[in-house]
Amino acid sequence: MSGLVLCLLERDGDGAAAGSLRALGLARSLAGADGRLSAVVFGPQPEAAAGGGLLAEVAAAGASELCVVSADGLSGYAPLAWARALSQLVAGEQAVAVVAAASDRGGEVLAHLGALAGLPVAANCISVSATGAGSWQLVRQRWAGSVLEDAELEASCALLSVATDALPADEAAADPVAAGAVAVRAFVPALEDADLQVCATESAEQSAGVSLATARVVVGGGRGVGGPEGFAALEELAGLLGGVVGVSRVVTSQGWRPHRQQVGQTGTKISPELYLACGISGAIQHMAGCLTAKHIVVVNTDPDAPIISRAEYAVIGDLNEVIPALVTAIKEAGGTGG
Repeated sequence: MSGLVLCLLERDGDGAAAGSLRALGLARSLAGADGRLSAVVFGPQPEAAAGGGLLAEVAAAGASELCVVSADGLSGYAPLAWARALSQLVAGEQAVAVVAAASDRGGEVLAHLGALAGLPVAANCISVSATGAGSWQLVRQRWAGSVLEDAELEASCALLSVATDALPADEAAADPVAAGAVAVRAFVPALEDADLQVCATESAEQSAGVSLATARVVVGGGRGVGGPEGFAALEELAGLLGGVVGVSRVVTSQGWRPHRQQVGQTGTKISPELYLACGISGAIQHMAGCLTAKHIVVVNTDPDAPIISRAEYAVIGDLNEVIPALVTAIKEAGGTGG
């Protein structure tokens, strides 16, 4: 397919979030040999982006351009402002598709973009192919991935969110290019005050905006944690590993943690490099949300817990002893996360 494909990248430290790299891989296949793929990132100045790990990741995924968007007052995540910038890129460069990870941010920005441009959004795609000008054939996940839907999309510009487990991480870089061949350019959108009314304030430590769906490391907690206070050690461990905390359905049902942290069929599907599941039995609904994790490690007192059959490693023991010991060991080794 000829034409420009834009892919929104969410940050994870100096690089891109894993879900965004998967989205970039699908965007590369959509652009094809005749198209042009531009990775779009918000926040840093072009010189800073070019000097970090982000440029190497963009090159490895086969993008020909890194477009760095910045504007006065745009210091954090502002969904409407991000969508406004993308809409101006689409209109100014006649982009044929905009792709993003099916994360909280990716979905919200595409929803705003769809409203601004009057275009439909196809969510949770796992494959997309162009069948003609303004026509696409796609497969997308429905019902938490339990059903795959074949669909046709007719739109002047396809707005697509990519399921975070659409491609294994090691397949997202199918057509690498030399880092020196990636053009880095700045784009300053024309924003209105209303575009910046909703803007996340982020600390330096949490500015990457890593969500449960895009995190490279997830530390999960279940009934075995014992109560709300038991998650303090898991939060500390997740921080040291540069990850986030996820929970089982029973934890949210008990009101110990918010639903947005739930992993599973009725929660969030995750595909991290490491899923460390603590005190989780592994009901089928929970496993539906984490089976695409690259490595699953379990801490549980029950050697017959169903999740152990899916784990690469298991520690049979009390998480209230294992996790603090692990935290201490990481600190002594000088671990700081990331």
